[in-house]
Amino acid sequence: MTERRDQVLVVEDDPQVRDVVRRYLEREGLAVQVSGNGTEGLELARRGHPDLVVLDVMLPGLSGLEVCRILREVDGSDVPIVMLTALDDTDDRIAGLESGADDYVGKPFSAKELTLRIQSVLRRSRASAEPSDEETLTDGDLVVDPSSRSARRDGEPLPLTSRELDLLVFFLRHPGVVHSRADLLTQVWGWDFGDHSTVTVHVKRLRHKIEPTPSEPRRIVTVYGLGYRYDLAEESS
Repeated sequence: MTERRDQVLVVEDDPQVRDVVRRYLEREGLAVQVSGNGTEGLELARRGHPDLVVLDVMLPGLSGLEVCRILREVDGSDVPIVMLTALDDTDDRIAGLESGADDYVGKPFSAKELTLRIQSVLRRSRASAEPSDEETLTDGDLVVDPSSRSARRDGEPLPLTSRELDLLVFFLRHPGVVHSRADLLTQVWGWDFGDHSTVTVHVKRLRHKIEPTPSEPRRIVTVYGLGYRYDLAEESS
């Protein structure tokens, strides 16, 4: 029986870049589908249910940011998304992460670097999806079930992306411990390298979903100069 290959959708309007990425990923054993504009890319993502999407920020039709937001906020999709951004454009990088991207790669980039990032995200995604018999994690009105990959607050389902859920589970398993952003990149993302703003933005997004007052967080607390600490409700009350 033929082993299923991971499916990657690449949405990039530059035909030369698109073709190079496609050929490189296929050589690495991935099945690749491509699109040159955001509107078609969104439709392909909805129909094909790929294992990962690579999105350029600047696209004809819908922008990569719009496609990412629609997949996350309208469709509720937790498909891993890697955003392609201008290397020196911090605003684009932050906007991509805030719209729901799991990672970004700055242009110009090497096909090898992009492939390594994609493989890293896919490995983490596969590991997260494996069945487990882990116990439910609880913090006051917050209940997280690692086995079913679900979370609830006040009994209502929380729309967490796969990476947000991974981050929340990690915090709940290590309450009261200060973790630097570099440590979180290693422990949650599985990366030995990467921009620390990736962690900052994910923490911000997670706070908006689990904190009663995100601007005054009581669960995920910033320890200035060091990182973040998760305080359990019963311990902080």
